[in-house]
Amino acid sequence: MTPICLDEKSYAEASRVRSAHLLRGLEQLIAALALVILSPVWLAVALTTLALSRRNPLIRHQRVGWQGRPLAMLKFRTMWDDSNDSARRYAIEVVSGPVPAEKTGADTRINSRFAAFCRRHSLDELPQLYHVARGEMSLVGPRPITREELREHYGPTAEEVLTARPGLTGLWQVRGRSSLSYARRKRLDLLLVRRGSTGLYLWILLRSIPGVLSGRDAY
Repeated sequence: MTPICLDEKSYAEASRVRSAHLLRGLEQLIAALALVILSPVWLAVALTTLALSRRNPLIRHQRVGWQGRPLAMLKFRTMWDDSNDSARRYAIEVVSGPVPAEKTGADTRINSRFAAFCRRHSLDELPQLYHVARGEMSLVGPRPITREELREHYGPTAEEVLTARPGLTGLWQVRGRSSLSYARRKRLDLLLVRRGSTGLYLWILLRSIPGVLSGRDAY
């Protein structure tokens, strides 16, 4: 039998694919363990939100995922009104409306100090560990955004950004978060996709921890 020989380029590509698969499996394991370890926090946030809003504490945001696939991204509810519509009160609400071009610390849609605390310290993002465990998201990558945001702010570069799985955290989350303009976010997302490395991946993860704890630049 004639041995199959791979040229240097093919070998490098095969090695890259193996590394990506290993990383994906490791991320899914870490996310599954985190869901178990953080279950008391998850339960506390869910019950408090349920008591304050009298609605299902979970919502789904319609986002664009890896390779343009639809992603119904789970979050804890941080906005609610005084509606008495009991038919939808305890259903998981699907949010698909436009996202404000700029976030501020005085968003009138957030009428609870607890909800504002959850947003500032990213507790509302905890359910997204479920998507990482399922392989729909990564721990690090461009944040999942709406189709309208991609069309309006990313333009021709949107397809390139979607070659990476959306992340629980990313480069612009550790370089200014909500204080950044869309132009700056796009540049950082593209930088992450084009120049991503193990070193940058670990740096973003480590930088995300103090960012979450401090709540700096988060609204």
